[in-house]
Amino acid sequence: MKRNKKMVKNSRKIFIISGMSGCGKTYALKVLENLGFYCIDNIPFSMFDSLMEFATNEKQLENVAIGLDIRIRKNLESIVSKIAELQKQGTIKLIFLNSEDKSLIKRFSETRLKHPLGENVLISIKKERKILRPIKHMADKVIDTSNLTLAELKERVTKILEVKKSQDMQITLMSFGFKHNVPLDADIVMDVRFIKNPYYIKEFKNKTGLDKSVRNYVLGFKQTIEFVNMFTKMVKKLIPSYIKEGKSYLTIAIGCTGGRHRSVTISKEIAKNLKKLGYNVNQFHRDSKK
Repeated sequence: MKRNKKMVKNSRKIFIISGMSGCGKTYALKVLENLGFYCIDNIPFSMFDSLMEFATNEKQLENVAIGLDIRIRKNLESIVSKIAELQKQGTIKLIFLNSEDKSLIKRFSETRLKHPLGENVLISIKKERKILRPIKHMADKVIDTSNLTLAELKERVTKILEVKKSQDMQITLMSFGFKHNVPLDADIVMDVRFIKNPYYIKEFKNKTGLDKSVRNYVLGFKQTIEFVNMFTKMVKKLIPSYIKEGKSYLTIAIGCTGGRHRSVTISKEIAKNLKKLGYNVNQFHRDSKK
């Protein structure tokens, strides 16, 4: 993942996520948490300075996201002053989530949740908008969530924060055997039983696709190499679409009859190709020991 050197010292990213109630702040923080951020929501103002010092200096924390909402109203002036100071230092970026009144009213109506200010929803929204106006004016970026789905909000957040690229998606290559059932958590399932089965060759029967001899055998067929190359290109092309739909994890299941020979070799080969392209890939051979 490329680092944005203009953000903060040591390439550390510290974001404050704020906005109107019902605009998706909690979800935005969850998105960042899934990307490896250390997320804290609604911290008491008395702890704010200590938290910022901790977030800036703690070596084990690379990225930090802090949620602030209407509950800071009693310390608003101090919060605004502190944020201005940190922005001037280049320590943080402030993202503000906004929405139209009618969209917020609809959301509170559908969820049947009370507005944090505890008054009539419309009155509370107008009052909250006025209170948070100074925070909004300081925002490095304002996201209007009025007509966004959760998947679209995720895409906007990750794009604006410049912390999400195709290479950041966690891809799992899973080999399996069809006779042991198809994995329920698979996003893509591919059947490689069209390739000649090493199981019926005596010297390979009790080995797996992790053995070099079996691997050489399976990859010795022209159709295997053609398939691996074709499938790798297809996955590469599909990844941006999966990310757009809000997926952080992609599980690709490669299946053969027993899950011990062909599927293991081929999933391993595809994983190797995807890693060469810069993707974050791990492997899981579910049935190789059965």
